[in-house]
Amino acid sequence: MVSERMKGLGTARSVIRELFEYGKVRAAEIGAENVFDFSIGNPSVPAPDAVNETAIRLLREQPDLIHAYTSAQGAADARERFADSLNRRFHAGCNPNRLYLTVGAAASLCCVFNGLTCPGDEFIVFAPYFPEYKVFIEGAGAKMVLIPPEIETFQIDFDTFEQSISAHTKGVVINSPNNPSGVVYSKATLERLAAILTEKSAAYGHPIYLISDEPYREIVYAGFEAPWVPHIYQDTIVCYSFSKSLSLPGERIGYIFVPDGVSEGEDVYAAVAGAGRSLGYVCAPGLFQQVTSICCDMTSDLKIYEENAKLFVSALREMGYHVVQPGGAFYLFPRSLEPDDMAFSERAKKLDLLLVPGSGFGAPGHVRISYCVQPETIRRALPKFQALADSYK
Repeated sequence: MVSERMKGLGTARSVIRELFEYGKVRAAEIGAENVFDFSIGNPSVPAPDAVNETAIRLLREQPDLIHAYTSAQGAADARERFADSLNRRFHAGCNPNRLYLTVGAAASLCCVFNGLTCPGDEFIVFAPYFPEYKVFIEGAGAKMVLIPPEIETFQIDFDTFEQSISAHTKGVVINSPNNPSGVVYSKATLERLAAILTEKSAAYGHPIYLISDEPYREIVYAGFEAPWVPHIYQDTIVCYSFSKSLSLPGERIGYIFVPDGVSEGEDVYAAVAGAGRSLGYVCAPGLFQQVTSICCDMTSDLKIYEENAKLFVSALREMGYHVVQPGGAFYLFPRSLEPDDMAFSERAKKLDLLLVPGSGFGAPGHVRISYCVQPETIRRALPKFQALADSYK
């Protein structure tokens, strides 16, 4: 006998991964240059030279130490460097002893959900949302409450949100810049959210935590701003990954930050650490604890994503697609040209355009386009998008 739930998760991979795997098979059949894979968020720009140089230097200088275990919550010197960086850039008041280094943002979220959840707890998520949130939340024994999208802007539907908060609400998850829409929540949006959470926390007699999932924090376009969320709402827990800012998705390195202002903060941090122990997320990869903490003030050359967004949005709108303007990250979330986004994605697939159906993100009638590719790939793909649009005329 095995867990039926886990067997289901293991045999039914996410549609993103299924498309990604299909794309690799198809590329072997017809050539990678003939497959336009917009399925997965693999950064298309390399890590800064300093990342590789630092890794090589550490491997040469510390061959007997660099592969060793660190403290469960991460090496003290790495946490100190991360804290110094957050304090320089955001005036975060970061105490390194409130940082827990993790195996990427996924592990950060899992540790937070498992650390916070008590029987009967619920976490509110705003659609469109990263599908694994549901897996992580339910895996922690909590219930995910989904707020439908406001499809003209993909900002928060506050009326539905307020009606959905209850005494069972333990936390609210935000992801800005957003995967899959690329939308950035404005300071005014976050302030309104904070005011509601403050009011509801007082009404129910317990803190409602705001879990800010921030792997795209540095990918913000001109005219947009991604505020430091703990300055707006004190009960914010930050989950971060270097996968996108430093183009290191395969290295799986990130952190959880529990600010000093968080209610019951010492207990929250202890619970996060306990969840890390329970889940086996202790001692994040030692080499990249050091590399990312030394290079944490850097980013890859991220400007290509904004250029890609301009190219894509303009072209798709001319073809008749409805696209909400992204403010960051590297995703577009246009409406499908028929209500059935799964059928639309399948029709695109016949043109070797790999687009992820929006139903899995809680927003049927849309598809996600991951444009972390070279601009030339987009230019060569545009006739395919035109052919797809023409097929509906």
